Amino acid sequence: MDGIQANIMNTTPFISRHLTSKGRDLVLDAPKIMAILNCTPDSFFDGGRHATIQAAAKQGLDLLDQGAHILDIGGQSTRPGASHVGVEEEWNRIGGVIEEILSHKPDTWISVDTFHAEVAQRALQAGAAMINDVSSGTMDPSMFAVVAENEVPLVLMHMQGTPETMQHEPQYENVVDDVYYWLEKRVKAALSAGIRDVIVDVGFGFGKTLEHNYALLASLNSFHALHVPVMAGVSRKSMIWKALNGTPESALNGTTALHAWALEGGAHLLRVHDVIEAKETVALHAMLRPRRP
Repeated sequence: MDGIQANIMNTTPFISRHLTSKGRDLVLDAPKIMAILNCTPDSFFDGGRHATIQAAAKQGLDLLDQGAHILDIGGQSTRPGASHVGVEEEWNRIGGVIEEILSHKPDTWISVDTFHAEVAQRALQAGAAMINDVSSGTMDPSMFAVVAENEVPLVLMHMQGTPETMQHEPQYENVVDDVYYWLEKRVKAALSAGIRDVIVDVGFGFGKTLEHNYALLASLNSFHALHVPVMAGVSRKSMIWKALNGTPESALNGTTALHAWALEGGAHLLRVHDVIEAKETVALHAMLRPRRP
């Protein structure tokens, strides 16, 4: 870690940044909230809760009213053991939801959580503003071209294996170094493909043990050496409730604690189920660590 740590000595966690999508800017002058909107029957926490277009759109609009800056809409579960659905099924789950939300709030920044380039293309044509790919373009080699052509941001996440296999005894020589250098290669590949704005996500829970997850959280500031915004997605994950012998439903307090530690590590975005609590955490952390003018 010596080399990575040396690279971040002069890196400011909350430097002024902005994401650009189709001529619109989202300024990351303070941590932003990305709210999760799952349109799936089998997601680990809220699968099946928003079974119709109307119900999902209402939930999305409620999350925006609570203060979310971005809505991350997904039609493919990526929980451990999840199986793939096809492009058409995934699109059928989210296409109408995107349209309905934008009909009410056309300026909404919608992110689409997909590793299918065709789904990404349809979503961007429908008005989505960015793509969140858990495979970082490795599961569909056309993803980078689609994102670059549409001139939108892309989240690159680290995952060891696939959703079906990722929790089958994940192993690393050094999890922080291994994830860092893997993401570094994907960032360079994305930029070389013409993508202007890249965000990285270390992939808590995606091919990691509890120990791996907490090692990454403890070293989150190391990833600033990549010189791109860092997103943390810990909300209600098993790294919380398994450690506390609980359930996803009982993991809100633990989520808030980990959000505070992620902010202390310089996270620029929090990907969350619970917007109000996350906003409060951001506000309190700002009191603890006020930004200098």
